[in-house]
Amino acid sequence: MKFEINPKYTSYIKEIQDIPRIFESEGEVVYGGRNLIKRIIISDLDLNVKRYKVPNLFNRVIYTFFRKPKGERAFIYPSMLLSAGIETPEPVAYIQESKLGLIHYSYFISIQSSYRYNFYQFGNAKVEDFTDVVVAFANFTARMHEANVLHHDYSPGNILFDKIDDKYHFCLVDINRMSFKQVSIEEGCANFARLWGQPAFFELLAKEYAKARNADEDFCREKIFAYRKKFWKRFSKKHKVKYNLKF
Repeated sequence: MKFEINPKYTSYIKEIQDIPRIFESEGEVVYGGRNLIKRIIISDLDLNVKRYKVPNLFNRVIYTFFRKPKGERAFIYPSMLLSAGIETPEPVAYIQESKLGLIHYSYFISIQSSYRYNFYQFGNAKVEDFTDVVVAFANFTARMHEANVLHHDYSPGNILFDKIDDKYHFCLVDINRMSFKQVSIEEGCANFARLWGQPAFFELLAKEYAKARNADEDFCREKIFAYRKKFWKRFSKKHKVKYNLKF
């Protein structure tokens, strides 16, 4: 078993190393998709534990010998985000099980976020009801891009937020697919493609993002809508869209 732990949590090492054994029988299911996510309480720690599915044989070889697995990247990247002033749950540990010398199940363990909301709720909402959130989010994203950070799965469930002391805070999760490089205005606009929301949502987003990055508003609007349309047309051919999609 490969094991990495945040030095801050070494006093919990035995309990954390035991997580693979108790994972099936304990904890509250947060997400039951391809990768199972559970909320598990250990002593005074409220943990979010993501178990990655066993890769196919080809990827088991790749992740064992040539590339860092998703869970390990998810453990490494938070320190890079936090140092750039971008919120993400504090990493606790990474556990990797092996079978026949190849990666099997792997686990990324972090502190459970206390933020109450995500971006799914904006699918059919009226922009007038959340203008202040969108403005704050556009500025947050611009700041992230200016810090040379690009989240490649910038989707509704991976952006958590809450209002604390009259200020909106945003927290990124599922961060194993990131790039740390200069982000062009067009790349930044394309980054919004997976978000849910009506046209008015993206109109305001384009306006505020352009303002925050000193970019041309018409260019940002054009690119944001073009990339949004491209993504959702492709997505809707294979999946049911859960909100009223308008182009």
